[in-house]
Amino acid sequence: MASEPLAGKVVFVTGGARRIGREIALALAHAGADVAIGYRSSQTEAAQTASEIAACGRRSLAVPCNVRDENSVREAIAQTVAAWGRLDILVNNAAVFSSAPLGELTLAQWDEVFETNARGPFLVAREALPHLRQAHGRIINIGSLGATHAWANHAHYCASKAALHMLTQTMAKSFAPEVCVNCVAPGWIEFSPDQADGTAAHFAAKTPMGRNGQASDVAEAVLFFATGPHFITGQTLVVDGGLGLG
Repeated sequence: MASEPLAGKVVFVTGGARRIGREIALALAHAGADVAIGYRSSQTEAAQTASEIAACGRRSLAVPCNVRDENSVREAIAQTVAAWGRLDILVNNAAVFSSAPLGELTLAQWDEVFETNARGPFLVAREALPHLRQAHGRIINIGSLGATHAWANHAHYCASKAALHMLTQTMAKSFAPEVCVNCVAPGWIEFSPDQADGTAAHFAAKTPMGRNGQASDVAEAVLFFATGPHFITGQTLVVDGGLGLG
């Protein structure tokens, strides 16, 4: 049991089909959890990730979930609970990252980012809350270093993630004592080390730890909040290798 601290637990990961979400889903499954993967358009990737979870001996479920749509969110949570009878951990990972000069941002661009990055976690948490309270469960939001650092061409993204960081704290107070709520805030996470524009090398050179972050670094931080003391709540753990120190 020590190697599977989440045995018997049910987890729902939004945006769990690929990239960071996939790594989180797999890490939680390896820790013993049954994992439902929420996806919007990545059906093929969601099925593949669910298959990988099943291969490690855990139950898996790929669930359509557009976090911008209230009915979709409600149905996804209901489907998960109907399948497995409970919900112990929610990971709000689904997000949109885009760039545009602030003076040229359209209302549609602003709304898309906020509806996904800030309103989405609120909707999913609200629908999951009765089940999480019953289980004395946990919510783990995926924030960003951009929530605390002003990135000139990412104003809508930074503002949305700052809202999520504050939402984490207000959820922690509102949902206590049954549910603890925390946030993991990644810095630069490398998905393609050979980027032609040199971005990966640029950020690695600026990072005190001498490398860029990996999706597995974020997953391990999520695993800490998923398995650590329930008494820890309202906290944000920055996973950036020191990049934010300036």
